[in-house]
Amino acid sequence: MPLIKNGTVVEDRFVTVADDAALPDDVAVMVTAARLMADPAAVLGREAPTGVIWPNNKNVAALAPFLDRLAAVALVFPSFKDGRAYSQARILRERFGFRGELRATGEVLRDQFVFFVRSGFDALDVAKPEDAAAFASVLARYSVFYQPTGGSRAAASRLRVERLEAPPRSSAA
Repeated sequence: MPLIKNGTVVEDRFVTVADDAALPDDVAVMVTAARLMADPAAVLGREAPTGVIWPNNKNVAALAPFLDRLAAVALVFPSFKDGRAYSQARILRERFGFRGELRATGEVLRDQFVFFVRSGFDALDVAKPEDAAAFASVLARYSVFYQPTGGSRAAASRLRVERLEAPPRSSAA
């Protein structure tokens, strides 16, 4: 599947490794939650970046001890009607302060793009490369939001406070 970051299709630097396959030392890998939890020292002790594919029916609090060593977390949407991964994303960003790549994968629809951004996702696995243009359009369309979230954009209230706190501009006479 194509990977979208910042509104463009990019090459996915992570290789998904099966649970029974050897972990390469010099390649960024994405492993399953089961593999990570079975032997975190072996999975996270590598030099190359490591990510985990985390199902939406598992508590993300279990990832907390490992977040400083994870380069990416892929949260799974098994159905477009199942939004538990939105909550997982916000918890990872807001409660646990995760700053790595947060990827939405699975049943990802264009109608949900704005919700992904608001929840803190910064990468999307999509079905079609054409979705990149639609995602870029969503990013451009909404420059300010009212509610604060774990996403990268400041809320309107924060922008207003920053403008009020800024020193007055001097006028050239």
